[in-house]
Amino acid sequence: MIRPSAKEQLHERNRFRAGYNFARLIAASPRLEPFVLPNAHGDASIDYANPEAVKALNQALLKDAYDLEWDLPAGYLCPPIPGRSEYLHYLADLLGVGSASTPRRTPVAVLDVGMGANCIYPLIGAREYGWYFVGTEVDPVALKWAQELVAANPPVAGLIDCRLQESPLSSFAGVTKPGEAFDLSMCNPPFHESAEAAAEGSRRKQRNLGTKKAKAVLNFGGQAGELWCEGGELGFVGRMITESAGRPQLCRWFTTLVSKSDHLPRLFHELDAVSAVDVQPLEIAHGQKKSRILAWTFRR
Repeated sequence: MIRPSAKEQLHERNRFRAGYNFARLIAASPRLEPFVLPNAHGDASIDYANPEAVKALNQALLKDAYDLEWDLPAGYLCPPIPGRSEYLHYLADLLGVGSASTPRRTPVAVLDVGMGANCIYPLIGAREYGWYFVGTEVDPVALKWAQELVAANPPVAGLIDCRLQESPLSSFAGVTKPGEAFDLSMCNPPFHESAEAAAEGSRRKQRNLGTKKAKAVLNFGGQAGELWCEGGELGFVGRMITESAGRPQLCRWFTTLVSKSDHLPRLFHELDAVSAVDVQPLEIAHGQKKSRILAWTFRR
């Protein structure tokens, strides 16, 4: 059984565990250089309140670690790369394919519910583990951008299939094919219940970053499907649990991120109500940010 980590550090296989070597990152992606300046301690860093600096850092991290070409359209969610890769490493542990003695390229099929324009989980997962991904997306603009990212990276292009999800209230219906099955599903669900709640989260984040910008954008971007949905995170995951119970053989493990620990008791209750055989909450941490993966299965 996988146990939640008690350490506030990145996974042992996380390529960013040792921190950032900015000289190396600039060599990999020169567009980062204008954003790198000494911080208050005299160390090389960037202004993490500057969306363009964060995007340039992401481009350098992905190029240096995975030889991936990556970009993002204006207004879409810019993900923290080390934290996103954490989810994938913990899923590898869940499947038992992450140890040094086990070949990393064991065939694994993953369904990424709501991959976003950034397509970050399929890109990293295909490059890191050689997994096959089906990524779904409700936003046609985001879907097209993700498809272009996949096409721009030939080493992983054959491992990622991007599909349009026409119903924002469905996770699996309409995007999976008859007889199709996956080892894993994964999801970073919308957290907020409304645009207003997302805007308040944006203001709170910017206050924490110490910036006075009046029109901040949460996580430096984000569309409705990325940041808010009907019922917020609890509503989204609750619908996913109900839908998974109707298709218990679709995935060996159904998983999702859960941003708030006080959401777990209700989700545990819902999983008990649909007779999930095994439920595992896996705590992950990236710096001061804590989250958790909720995994469940109907297989014995």
